[in-house]
Amino acid sequence: MSDPVKFGGAVHQVTSLTNPLVKNLRALQMKKHRDETGLFLGEGLKLVTDALEEQWPIDTICYAARGRQEARVMQTAAAVKARGGMVLEVNEAVLGKITRRDNPQMVVGAFRQKLTPLSAVRLAAGDVWVALEGVKDPGNLGTVIRTVDSVGAKGVIIIGETCDPFSLEAVRATMGSLFHVPLVRTGIDEFLGWKAKAGVRMVGTHLSGTTDWRRIASPEATVLLMGNEQSGLSDRFAGACDVLAKIAMAGHADSLNLAIATGVMLYELRRDVLVV
Repeated sequence: MSDPVKFGGAVHQVTSLTNPLVKNLRALQMKKHRDETGLFLGEGLKLVTDALEEQWPIDTICYAARGRQEARVMQTAAAVKARGGMVLEVNEAVLGKITRRDNPQMVVGAFRQKLTPLSAVRLAAGDVWVALEGVKDPGNLGTVIRTVDSVGAKGVIIIGETCDPFSLEAVRATMGSLFHVPLVRTGIDEFLGWKAKAGVRMVGTHLSGTTDWRRIASPEATVLLMGNEQSGLSDRFAGACDVLAKIAMAGHADSLNLAIATGVMLYELRRDVLVV
């Protein structure tokens, strides 16, 4: 039996797990489908409200209203509908099918991807951007985006074979900061050419670094360059840095998680403007 649909109001009631709308949303778990459609998935009421606040294009939301947040969910669905997005009223089984989770959140959205061209990036004095080389873990990438947002840095530049910031895992880790932080995707040669012309200071972390991480704060425009989780910065990028810093450690561990290390560096770079 087909699902009842209210075409005129752009509100669809969907209960069938084989509905084509459900299949298309679930396919956004695959990068190929994300690239083909220019869409990505995000979970949670907060994520949708963050997107609405930033006027981010929302293609579709699915919701299963329940409990104390039901009124807020319905208000959010109405706002998405008013902006031309499609709204699907579904059950938890459908949400679980789309997200591949046993306990999905009440709201799932499909959003338009947005990237900033590298040529549009301009840094003023005191500005900080993060550039990531070859990061493979989407949780790390999402956490870095969230941390950039938390310290008031300007954006994230994704270089080369870095994982997809629009994967569900990465989006989940941003906790909505994806909608507040400009993202740039670029190649190695293009990035290094841009850095040479932009005249900005580039700070990297490296085991052979000679600068104490507590001495990197500066009023200069800065790009913080962080490398792959296993191998760190490549020799080419390490050689392009103006400053190579080292984070001191007192225990037995010989390295930090990438997202943690990036957070440590960002809070030091931004300490003059972070006031409690």
